[in-house]
Amino acid sequence: MSRHTQKDLPSTMTTCETARSSQEERQIHFQTIRYIFIAGEKLSMTALTTATAAHLYHRVFRECKCSDFDPYLIAATCIYIGSKVEEDHKKLRDVINVCYRTLHSDKPPLDIGSTYWSLRESVVQCELFVMRLLCFKVVLTHPHKYLLHYLMSLNNWLHPDTVTEVPYAKTAWAILKDSYHGNICLHYPANWIAVAVLYMALRCHDISVPYNEEAEYCWWEAFVEDLKLADIHKIINEIIDVYELENTI
Repeated sequence: MSRHTQKDLPSTMTTCETARSSQEERQIHFQTIRYIFIAGEKLSMTALTTATAAHLYHRVFRECKCSDFDPYLIAATCIYIGSKVEEDHKKLRDVINVCYRTLHSDKPPLDIGSTYWSLRESVVQCELFVMRLLCFKVVLTHPHKYLLHYLMSLNNWLHPDTVTEVPYAKTAWAILKDSYHGNICLHYPANWIAVAVLYMALRCHDISVPYNEEAEYCWWEAFVEDLKLADIHKIINEIIDVYELENTI
């Protein structure tokens, strides 16, 4: 990393270097994923693009130690890669400027000078590193398309008043977004996560799927045949852990 990058992106590098436990590293990654979503919103990125950036970020730190790299540099790079993967193209200059301003909201906008060019070179070099580290396998299957399909099917099963009056769909999308603050996406198939998120949203609103008790198969088995309730609970517990982690930051 260049001298300017070390100076201008110091906030979590020092923290990462001195992290004493996996809990501290999880907190660092939580904050960095939050940064990805904030920067993604400022860049008007789609939900899939930010999800791709978050997923790639988690994959990098599955392979690397937190102390080896500046997480915000990796995050900015994953944002840029994600925009390419999802064909939600953003100019590198815009990515750098937005990421810099997100980190340094108390400073003036970044001028086209030595600091900018140093940061740009760092992101370009980091992009090549990330692509090689991940063996250029950056096209992902996200839970989003599954969740959309499951919600459309579920709308036909629930009472019309429930569909129109209870915001369970909005809750499900929010839970899915929040789940990326942990590395759940690395551990389970995308369709499993989608079902778990939907199950959790229904429980949050105390909604029961009609005739589920009498049916030969549970409603989630209509979506994913081999998914057991214990698996759903395991994923939900990991999502709850993410929310509890937020309370420690």
